[in-house]
Amino acid sequence: MEIDFEKCGGLVPAIIQDAQTKNVLMMGYMNPEAYQKTLETGKVTFWSRSRQCLWTKGDTSGNFLWLVNIKVDCDKDTLLVTAHPEGPTCHTGTDTCWGEKNERNPLLFLSELQDFIEKRHREMPEGSYTTSLFKKGVNRMAQKVGEEALETVIEATNGSDEKMVYEAADMLYHLVVLLTSKGLRIEDIARELATRHDPNWDKQRRLAKSKETETDKNKK
Repeated sequence: MEIDFEKCGGLVPAIIQDAQTKNVLMMGYMNPEAYQKTLETGKVTFWSRSRQCLWTKGDTSGNFLWLVNIKVDCDKDTLLVTAHPEGPTCHTGTDTCWGEKNERNPLLFLSELQDFIEKRHREMPEGSYTTSLFKKGVNRMAQKVGEEALETVIEATNGSDEKMVYEAADMLYHLVVLLTSKGLRIEDIARELATRHDPNWDKQRRLAKSKETETDKNKK
């Protein structure tokens, strides 16, 4: 990986991102020595501009940043460092240097879930429930979505919130399996919903429908 340390006087900014939550934790600077030490030790290390020396995050506090990956940007003068934080990142005790909580967005798991289901689809391991659904075909998968949707409705009207969430999770899992079988992603649904959130969406939809109706009349 080529890094242009000379462009900014021997230092490059290093943006630290939590590998799991994707939140930005802090920003420091690296010189070639700090970069090399980070690679060698697996602990994110910076160059301190105030102290004029290397410093490994966590040497004093024990709150290390464990390296996962380093990428350089298109100009080769800024690093994106993904890491697993061990405790708070900021010296003030907060999760990030901007005072934000480093919490994982649970919705990110849906994409990870589909990645896992796609892996099952490619490998089709024996003994896997997901594999059995793929083997039974689209009709069975669609049927399971309907069954779990009905269970969700029953719990919503006559059950508890806890059971409704449980059944809704089953429904969503089977829906993701069905989407995977059709070559679609859960993100496709998210994009469709985002489109509908546009204030002009309904107007555009009505206009398109009106044009379709006019075309049908002309054909007759």
